[in-house]
Amino acid sequence: MSKLGSVVESVEKYNQFVVDQVKRARTDEKFGRDLLGRWNDIKAKIPTTRTPTGIPLPRLALPEIDEPGEIARYLFGEGLPGEFPYLNGAYREMYLEPLREVESLEKNGESKKSARKIAPAEEPTRLFSGLMLAEDTNERFHFLTAHQRTHRLSTAFDGPTLYGIDSDADGVFGKIGEGGVAIDTVEDMVRLYDGFDLGSANFSASMTISGPAPIIMAMYIAAAKRRFGPSVVPKLRGTIQADIFKEVQAQNETIFPIEPSLRFLTDMVEFTTREMPRWYPISISGYHIGEAGSTPVQQAAYTLSNGFAYAEMFAARAIPVDQFGPRLSFFLDCGLDVEYIALARVSRRIWAIGMRDVFGAGPKAQLYKLHTQTSGRSLIAAEFKNNLTRTAAELMLAYMNATNSCHSNSADEPFTTPSEEWIRLAAHGQAILLEESGIFKHTMNMLSGSPGMKAVERAVEAAILDEFREIERLGGVLAAVEERYQRSQIQNAAHKYEQQIYDRTRPIIALNKYRNGSDDIPEVKLVRTPRKKQQLQVDRLAKFKKKNAEKSKLALDKLAAVVESGKNCFPALLDAVEVCSLGQITGRLQEVVGRFRPMV
Repeated sequence: MSKLGSVVESVEKYNQFVVDQVKRARTDEKFGRDLLGRWNDIKAKIPTTRTPTGIPLPRLALPEIDEPGEIARYLFGEGLPGEFPYLNGAYREMYLEPLREVESLEKNGESKKSARKIAPAEEPTRLFSGLMLAEDTNERFHFLTAHQRTHRLSTAFDGPTLYGIDSDADGVFGKIGEGGVAIDTVEDMVRLYDGFDLGSANFSASMTISGPAPIIMAMYIAAAKRRFGPSVVPKLRGTIQADIFKEVQAQNETIFPIEPSLRFLTDMVEFTTREMPRWYPISISGYHIGEAGSTPVQQAAYTLSNGFAYAEMFAARAIPVDQFGPRLSFFLDCGLDVEYIALARVSRRIWAIGMRDVFGAGPKAQLYKLHTQTSGRSLIAAEFKNNLTRTAAELMLAYMNATNSCHSNSADEPFTTPSEEWIRLAAHGQAILLEESGIFKHTMNMLSGSPGMKAVERAVEAAILDEFREIERLGGVLAAVEERYQRSQIQNAAHKYEQQIYDRTRPIIALNKYRNGSDDIPEVKLVRTPRKKQQLQVDRLAKFKKKNAEKSKLALDKLAAVVESGKNCFPALLDAVEVCSLGQITGRLQEVVGRFRPMV
């Protein structure tokens, strides 16, 4: 059996602990007095800031309570931002503009001014991009980051790359550079991030790929070393998705059988945890589970349970939890269902409790570091400009949940890879919310803790724990995957969702409600990869293979021998990507461990 059952017990035990602390605060006079004193001290130390119109606001909003029991419920059940169990945020301050002049509220009611200045934090905006060839995506990256202090690039790969197939493979020519960027070799990877300082503290790269993730990760490291030398490796900062569980549960972009896939993933995690302390070697992804049709609760439950399964797997490799734990990250969808008002908040709390009480993790390894993307499934082709409003509402929900970073989808995505016009509007949606409006930039917890939000939190947590119990009953995440449990549940939820649209119990504006009577397809320019570019990619690949023909055979033989020996194969991958293509490596590894057989 897995440790998921222990996670359920730890959450229930912690909830009872909170109840006991509330009772104690109301019956133990000294304990209650100490809590009240701590609460007053916290409030006294909160600085104030002023809005552009001159209104003073606290830097952190807290409920107006002075009863010890309710104080205990808040401090132990929710925690201040940046404090266990992290319901209100992984960090003390997020999204806030720098303080220029701070007024600290003193107990005697007087204000004391200071000139403490806080450096601006990283922008949470991270926009997803990938189209045509590496140099085309590179150009889009430079366009997206032109006005950002920090360069945070999120990369989409084309279909052949996602499946570890070379661009010269039979039957894939028309897919080259479609829906993402074509990457066949380390030379493509060099072109992809040209002009960016990969070792800078202000740069990070995210790569959305899972099946061949260790190979692509090795290419990224090799490309960085070619440009900046070996000393850049420990400075590299970013994320690679690498989530095998969500692939077999929701996507099927898996190229090796499950157990070898998990072995290659763990090899990569072991290497990066040791050699690359700023890198996140796995992004445990619920987004694709949500996009495949799951309910919000299923998305959160499967993502969290997958995360705990990975933690169990890495611990079994004898990687210390306080080394790999801080390097885990998460990725959630954000749609328009009411559960999203609290889904990430509840996930953050469950993760912190489980990691602390079941895995013995320290504070840094308890953090549920989250990237959120607005829902692609919610975007509708009919009167597609309404998608701007849908995405704006989803952005509000994402930031209410204190997401660490966020991607906003473009309104034209039902038709095509986003054009510069629509992707600029998507970026501006976040800028308007975070920089132009005052909703998030003055005060932490501005919209947290309403009675409605608390009701959703309780219902969502209970439903997630029920899902955990069922997965544990089946023998844990891997056993449930083999039984097709998660996949069948996602399919059932997707069918119900579509049925609700069909019978109009789920209103979709301009689709099944308030239609204007026209089914005309709007004129939207499609972004396609020209044939001459696709041929250029094939020609480059042929040149690379010819140049490295002798060296590639030796590198592939060495890689195969290491895999067969059971040793960590990632160092051999680092050597192989210098002279081998993605498809050559994938093909040789499949000869050794076999191919994934899709679950239908």
